[in-house]
Amino acid sequence: MKKIFVILSVFAMASGIMAGNGKYRFMIGTYTSKTNSEGIYSLEIDIKKNTYKTTLQSSEIVDPSFIAISKRNLYAANETGNTGVVSAFKFNKKNGSLSFLNKVNSGGDHTCYVDIASKHVVVANYSGGNLAIFGRQKDGTLTDYLQIITHSGSSIHPERQTKPYVHQTIFSPDKKYLLVNNLGTDKVSCYHYNPKNTTELLSLSDEIKLKAGSGPRHLTFSKNGKFIFVLQELDGTISTLSFNNGKLALISKTSLVQQNEAETGAADIHISPDGKYLYATNRGSANNISCFAIEKNGALRFVEQTSVKGVGPRNFCITKDGKYILVGNQRTNQIAVFSRNKKSGMLYDTGMMINLTAPVCIVEF
Repeated sequence: MKKIFVILSVFAMASGIMAGNGKYRFMIGTYTSKTNSEGIYSLEIDIKKNTYKTTLQSSEIVDPSFIAISKRNLYAANETGNTGVVSAFKFNKKNGSLSFLNKVNSGGDHTCYVDIASKHVVVANYSGGNLAIFGRQKDGTLTDYLQIITHSGSSIHPERQTKPYVHQTIFSPDKKYLLVNNLGTDKVSCYHYNPKNTTELLSLSDEIKLKAGSGPRHLTFSKNGKFIFVLQELDGTISTLSFNNGKLALISKTSLVQQNEAETGAADIHISPDGKYLYATNRGSANNISCFAIEKNGALRFVEQTSVKGVGPRNFCITKDGKYILVGNQRTNQIAVFSRNKKSGMLYDTGMMINLTAPVCIVEF
């Protein structure tokens, strides 16, 4: 028993050595059009020494804005203005290196989100107003799209909601459903995912229309999977939905805006690893990140609002150990690093600022 305990202890130390030493690794998606960014970067940081290293890992594709990682592959949404592209890479977790595999037509314009299941990859085509699903080959390469679902409708915003704008396609934690946010129609759709099918891989399970003019952008699931928190870009709010066997129902609504005169542009939303706190970024003139405590009934209780020390907080990442949050400030070409109090949820500026052009997506590996 003592020998087994020692072996397990060594394994635990090895698997957590990066975080234990204050060292973390990330992959960063960026905008390359009209910037000096060249593509997808790896980032290594040492919090204790206040040092970091960025390495360009891929320059093969244009505007790899959003990325998703599996054990052996990285997939990137290429947010080009014309017909979008989704790209596949072989991913080396030891050093963050990428080997380009292939790229395929995404089926729509401005591909802005990508998510992964064991056999498929799904993307959101923002301006195309649709979503597409692709097959994953054994070597990680992508097939042509197997199914495209095109949305219809509009809402009340005179500029941002004249047609459908699909902003996110994200699998539920159990991979049985796919949730889709449509900023243009104020709708959240839930599709049943049928991985064994060859044609109709996604079939509509439920759909809910949120407040007109709110603009659903990103969502995240509660740790127990019973609640969904939808961040709405246009009015800077969060809608709490119940989620039960693919069915959606609105429970409550919470605002990120603490100052009435603040211009909104809500961007990203994540929950701490322990499931106790929710964080959301707001761009516009606010440029902050808000923290809420999650009650047992799904209600959100405001904790604090913190400046992101830059402009345009597009995306952020909570480290897997819950100790730090990295916020990508797209407009000021930097990533700000905050420490996090696990008990209170509150954030503190570490003073560490990473210089990187147009960071859009941050994923720890």
